[in-house]
Amino acid sequence: MPVEKFETLISACVPLPIENVDTDQIIPARFLKATTRDGFGKNLFYDWRYRAGGLPNPDFVLNSPRYSGQILVAGKNFGSGSSREHAAWALHDYGFKVVVSSFFADIFKSNALNNGLLPVQVSEPFASRLFKAIDNDPETKLMVDLENQQITLMADGSGEGFEISAYKKKCLLNGYDDIDYLLSREPDIIAWEGRRD
Repeated sequence: MPVEKFETLISACVPLPIENVDTDQIIPARFLKATTRDGFGKNLFYDWRYRAGGLPNPDFVLNSPRYSGQILVAGKNFGSGSSREHAAWALHDYGFKVVVSSFFADIFKSNALNNGLLPVQVSEPFASRLFKAIDNDPETKLMVDLENQQITLMADGSGEGFEISAYKKKCLLNGYDDIDYLLSREPDIIAWEGRRD
């Protein structure tokens, strides 16, 4: 699956103010049999989205007509549990480009960055501000500026900076996976090899 270039994103948000969401809740283990990354979005948060018999649970946020967008605003400690990369695949395949939380499990964060999904870690006060704003107005928009590492609540202009490794930032901005990045450095590699001769 090619990695899309990440440009500045302005989008409405889907709120999930639940702490300690683990990877089995994001994508239950029984759906991990596929051999490609495609199609996992339909089973994202399956046990919360659906009731017995596969009927949609109207109380779950992804089934609510109030909320939409490419940004998931999640509770603290998002992506804990097992290291399954499928959790990032499912979120990306569903249509999310950014997940915002006040804390991410390290392995989930790494898997997200490797699969074109940007995890934006914010302070707990700013996360609370976001949840409150989205609750008051479901059309609340956030701007995520990767180049300047800034997230902004469009309604009032408040925002925060966020951290990301320089390498992963370059990959996302250019739409590179690890191999694409190495290929982009081919002239430098050839020049270095030439100096060794």
